[in-house]
Amino acid sequence: MSLFNVFNTAGSALNAETIRLNTTASNLANAESVNGDATKVYRARHPVFQTMMDTSAPTFDEQDAGAGVRVMGVVESAAPPSMRYQPENPAANKDGYVYSSNVNSIEEMTNMISANRSFATNIEVINTARDLLLKTISMGH
Repeated sequence: MSLFNVFNTAGSALNAETIRLNTTASNLANAESVNGDATKVYRARHPVFQTMMDTSAPTFDEQDAGAGVRVMGVVESAAPPSMRYQPENPAANKDGYVYSSNVNSIEEMTNMISANRSFATNIEVINTARDLLLKTISMGH
């Protein structure tokens, strides 16, 4: 894999982790939301990633293949919202129940830490590849 492919691979990973961080932030911001209708309460969202392989080289072999990450989309969690009896809540339904978001704050904080570390690692990969490329160029002249 050439150094230029490293930039593309790390760049696609940075994009994916940015989407993961934004999705996690949205989930955390809506973690305490309630609604009187279970179908309208906020549901946790999670990005879906797929590995990309660049096989466009005419003589494709595994050593020259570029890889990356593609964001396929964002899906809603299928976990049911929790139901609580709160007749004093203005969002309560006619029976006095509210439905809470199915966001698990601990899971979301773990996702945020993981995404942050992955983001930082990919920045280091880009910086190292840049430094190697600059050394290669300066040695060639």
